[in-house]
Amino acid sequence: MNLDESQVYLVGGAVRDGLLDVSVCDKDWLVVGSSPQKMLASGFHQVGKDFPVFLHPKTKEEYALARMERKSGQGYYGFEVFYDASITLEEDLIRRDLTINAMAEDKYGNIIDPYKGQEDLKSRQLRHVSEAFAEDPLRVLRVARFVAKLAPFGFKVADDTMQLMQAMSASGELKALTPERVWQEVVKALKTSKPSLFFETLRKSNALAILFPELDRLYEVTQPIEHHPEGSVGVHTMMVLDKAAKLTDDLDVRFAALVHDLGKGVTPKNLWPKHHGHEQAGVPIVQSLCQRYRVPKKISFIAEKVTQWHGVIHQGLDKNGNPYLNPKTYLKVLLSCKAVKSIEFLEKVLLACEADAKGRLGFENKDYPQRAFWLSVAKEINKVDNKIIISQGHQGKEISQAIEKNRLGLIKRFLINQG
Repeated sequence: MNLDESQVYLVGGAVRDGLLDVSVCDKDWLVVGSSPQKMLASGFHQVGKDFPVFLHPKTKEEYALARMERKSGQGYYGFEVFYDASITLEEDLIRRDLTINAMAEDKYGNIIDPYKGQEDLKSRQLRHVSEAFAEDPLRVLRVARFVAKLAPFGFKVADDTMQLMQAMSASGELKALTPERVWQEVVKALKTSKPSLFFETLRKSNALAILFPELDRLYEVTQPIEHHPEGSVGVHTMMVLDKAAKLTDDLDVRFAALVHDLGKGVTPKNLWPKHHGHEQAGVPIVQSLCQRYRVPKKISFIAEKVTQWHGVIHQGLDKNGNPYLNPKTYLKVLLSCKAVKSIEFLEKVLLACEADAKGRLGFENKDYPQRAFWLSVAKEINKVDNKIIISQGHQGKEISQAIEKNRLGLIKRFLINQG
C-alpha cells in the first residue's frame, strides 16, 4: 500500500470518544492530499457515491478524501461536494457539525483541534463549528441525539447553537428531511440510555412541533393528579420512555412506550383531566405516524397493541392483586397480541405497559404484577391442542368454537385458582 501515512488522520467520533475515555467501536479516517486514482492504486475499494469514500483493503475501515461542501438546494441532500489534493485538514473539519466532532488525530497521537473542541469537551458544551451548520437541517436531530448519547457526561447545547437550531426550525428546512433520515436518527436516539433528552432537545429547538406534532401537543394536556403527579402527558411520556430504556434494550418496546398515550392529545379540552377512550383514539394516530416515517411493520404492530390495550392490561388485576376482568376480555387481548403459540409480542407489550405504570412520579419502583399475571394466562390458553379438538370430529366453524371454548375454560379455571 503506497498511501502516505502522514496525510491520514483519525477523525470524528473516534477522537471525541477517545478523549472521553469511551470505548471506540468505529473508526473513520480522513486522507489529505490524495485522489481517487491514488486510493485505488493503493488497493482501496471505492464505496462512496456523493463523495469518495474507500474501504481499507485489510481492515475494511472507511477512508474519506478531504472535501469541502457548498449549499446548492434545500434539505440534507442539497449540497455540492468538492474534493482534490489541495483541500486542507482545517477546511475539511470546518464543515463538520460540532466542535467536539471536528478534531483529528495524527499517526503519532497528536490532536489537531483548530476549532477548540477540547475546550467544549471539558466544559460539556455542544457547539456548532461554523455558520455552515445551519445549511444541513439533519444537524438539529443529530445535536439532539448527541445530548441523549452523551447523557452520562452531562453535555448541554450551547446557547448560540440552540438559537441557531431554533432559527433552522423557523426556516422550514426541517420539512425537507426525508422520512428515512428522520427515522434513522430516532432509532439511534432510542438506543441511548436517556432517550427522552433527544425529544426534549427537539422541543427546546421548536423542532418537535414540526417533526412530531403528536408528541409536542402532549405537553399542554393535563391528567388526573392522583394518578399522574408528574404533570402533563408530555412529561409522563418522557418518564415512560426512560423507564422503558431501563427495563430493556428492545427498540420495539422503547418506541411503543414513546407513542402509547398519543390518544390523550385529541381528548376535547373540556373533558380534561380525564381521558376515557384515549387508547382506541390513539391507534390511528400511531398508525399515521408510523406510515409517515415508514416505521418497520413489527415495531409499528407492537406500538399499536400497547396503545390499544395498555389500559385494559393495567386492569388485569385490581388493587388487591386479584383478577378483575372477565375471561372473554383476557382472551381477546391475548389473541390480539398474537399470544397463541408464541408469546414474543406479548412480552414486548407487557414490558411497555410496565414502563407506563412506573413512568410516574412516585411510582417508579412500585411492583407491576400484571406482567407475570398476563404471561401466566397466556400459558394457559396455549395448553389447548388444536389437533386433539379436530380429532374429536369437529368441522368448519365448530373447530374454532371448540378451541375458543377450551381456552375460555382454562382461563376460568386459572382465575378461580388465583382467587
